[in-house]
Amino acid sequence: MAVKVLVVDDSSFFRRRVSEILELDSDIKVIDFAVNGKEAVEKAASLKPDVITMDVEMPVLDGISAVKQIMASNPTPILMFSSLTREGASATLDALDAGALDFLPKKFEDIARNSDDAIKSLQTKVKEIGRRRLSRFSTIAPTRQSTRPAAGSKTSISQPDRTFQRAGALSTSGSTAKASGKKYQLVAIGTSTGGPVALQTILTQLPANFPYPILLIQHMPAAFTPAFASRLNSLCKIRVKEAQQGDRLEAGVAYLAPGGQQMMVESRGTLKVFEDDSPRITYKPSVDVTFASAAKAYQGDVLAVVLTGMGADGRDGARMLKQAGATIWAQDEKTCVVYGMPQAIANAGLASEHIALPDVAVRITKEVGC
Repeated sequence: MAVKVLVVDDSSFFRRRVSEILELDSDIKVIDFAVNGKEAVEKAASLKPDVITMDVEMPVLDGISAVKQIMASNPTPILMFSSLTREGASATLDALDAGALDFLPKKFEDIARNSDDAIKSLQTKVKEIGRRRLSRFSTIAPTRQSTRPAAGSKTSISQPDRTFQRAGALSTSGSTAKASGKKYQLVAIGTSTGGPVALQTILTQLPANFPYPILLIQHMPAAFTPAFASRLNSLCKIRVKEAQQGDRLEAGVAYLAPGGQQMMVESRGTLKVFEDDSPRITYKPSVDVTFASAAKAYQGDVLAVVLTGMGADGRDGARMLKQAGATIWAQDEKTCVVYGMPQAIANAGLASEHIALPDVAVRITKEVGC
């Protein structure tokens, strides 16, 4: 059955271009268009699309407000299109906080190295989030509200998150699982589609006295990572910053890999951040690259967690960590936006635990002894 898509944008050119790209794939059908957020809310209710593609800036009702109304009345997977500017990044993060699942740059040439890759990326994202609609959205009412605080405040988002409330979703309960007693020096978390909300859910629950540094690898454009790091830092008790070349790792600080670059641990305690033009590495930043460097620098003294995301980035790096004696966890299927990266870890037999997202933070804090 084809994934039914509602395309929302005030630009007739962009509506037409998105529709043409999507319908090159026989598994996708564009069922209608909306020219503003108000029309999107109305058509989401009447047409029940599997996926909505949504512009951020529109007349009558903007994209963020439309996302909030749709998620309140007719929860639907939403893919945002955003300009690669600081303002665009902030608005897109607001849309994700309101309930959108993922985003893409509005300029197709910014999506990938060439037009074929860009087309495939859009089609794949729409199909992946669309196929999760029935199990994830049709019976779930939103309970989470955006709580973006004033600058400098440390308020956590409210729990539980609307995406993850399903009976029987827990694979390993954070409240009942016991700590292994293993000693660590580093925590590393890799994610992609659905990752911004997942990381916010986890990091806002960690205490200020968290005993180890944390490496964060999120597939995200370069224009977005400074705004994302800043937002996380404003929400969390721990400190969150975009990683820079030569950073010395500190306990209680999370380092977000910059978009378009790779982040590696050069030796215990020092980060290397660099441009990577290798055609063999698809993702920049790459979970595999960071995990592999952590395995070399810290051997088994690493707790690595792979969260929601498309593809298999992180599997090879997790294998290297596992061989060095590190602990690998994966998010469970029922709480993933896209069960790709965690599934790759699970299928390779690398994860010792499969944990529901609402339990990950509790499980981490218990495991590291804080």
